[in-house]
Amino acid sequence: MGQRRRGEMRGKTHCSTLSREPQPQRRRRAAGNGAQTPAPRRPPPCRDCGGREGGPRPGPPRPGSTARLGRPEMAAAAALTREGGEDAFRRLFRFYRQRDVSDLRGVVDFSAPGGQVFRSQLSISSVSDQDAYRAGLQPVSQWKAYGLNGYPGFIFIPNPFLPGCQRHWVKQCLKLYPQKPNVCNLDLHMAPEKTIDLWGQSKEQLRRKGSSKREPRSLLEKLRWVTLGYHYNWDTKYSANHHTPFPSDLAFLSEQVAAACGFRGFQAQAGILNYYHFDSSLGIHVDESELDHSRPLLSFSFGQSSIFLLGGRKREEAPTAMFMHSGDIMVMSGLSRLLYHAVPRVLPNPEGTAVPSCLNQALPSDLPVGSVIEHSSDEDWQVCAKYLQSSRINMTIRQVLAEGQKFPENSDTNGKGQAPSEDSHHEENSRGKRHKPNTVS
Repeated sequence: MGQRRRGEMRGKTHCSTLSREPQPQRRRRAAGNGAQTPAPRRPPPCRDCGGREGGPRPGPPRPGSTARLGRPEMAAAAALTREGGEDAFRRLFRFYRQRDVSDLRGVVDFSAPGGQVFRSQLSISSVSDQDAYRAGLQPVSQWKAYGLNGYPGFIFIPNPFLPGCQRHWVKQCLKLYPQKPNVCNLDLHMAPEKTIDLWGQSKEQLRRKGSSKREPRSLLEKLRWVTLGYHYNWDTKYSANHHTPFPSDLAFLSEQVAAACGFRGFQAQAGILNYYHFDSSLGIHVDESELDHSRPLLSFSFGQSSIFLLGGRKREEAPTAMFMHSGDIMVMSGLSRLLYHAVPRVLPNPEGTAVPSCLNQALPSDLPVGSVIEHSSDEDWQVCAKYLQSSRINMTIRQVLAEGQKFPENSDTNGKGQAPSEDSHHEENSRGKRHKPNTVS
């Protein structure tokens, strides 16, 4: 869900280092002379379609599909899941990062729950239908919520948004939230005046964008992360003097979801937006820098799908893999709040369409009084839809401080330390330059 970060190393997103060279080539580099291991057996994924040379990569199997996974691949995945020992999480991360999509039958799909999945109870009376509508959500009584055996406090809510309302959050993540005074990865290596209006500088280029990989990327396509509220910093973590107002619409949405999950009084104090493409991944990490761990971590996904890995308190514990689709909400609380997790792969949505069908639905004309949802112009949505054809946006919201709690006096100077390990980063196939951070990453 994303919080570990070092600077803009090879084009990274927040809480991750987006390394753009093929992952097998990154494993070993001889010191001093830049030598590297031989090229991988297969070419790296295409930056545009996510496939490899010789044809596009298909989407994940649909529920009820008759496609079958070969026995050797099923046995390999099962063996990795059962296997403990040193860094079992990393082994499974690499399995899902590098294996063909046809190997994903063991991934939990909450659109067709079974096995270790069970129905989770929500606090229906904690959110009025009117407040749910104002946040762009269905009444809580209509939501489906699930838990996973072995992961107390983990809640998965498949797309509870009203038709057309996901569009608002996509537009906010691309047009409004990257604006100053919020912080983004591009601030690390661009002059301040160059990052004032990423949307304005990118919309025409995105609208005209074709399918050629040789076309230059717009600034929005170079966007990897944005931080809101208390801005996370790799060296100093959170601090009282690095704070800007948290968006009121996103705070209201988060408060309703948290209340429905039993966390009334939740305060949205910090947000991290991650922007993924088909060749992106989010490395193994724990979100532990908040001073109050009694409050949940909320995650909202929009656009293309992904595989999410949820592990244990130690990396030696093998994780459970699950799909996240557009509109899905994930809540990590209680004993699941401090578990290792990662995103090894972004996938085309299972419908096989350019964007998921839930994003093709327009907003109703009569929004409720006090709604935080705003109508998007057709021109704005064309830009958003073009971006989402090869991308996924994830918003993670957290409460940093408990009621009445303050930062310790040394909060601006603690936490300096080691560079993150290879697979604690967000990685992407690219040949970008390394940039050492001076703020967040």
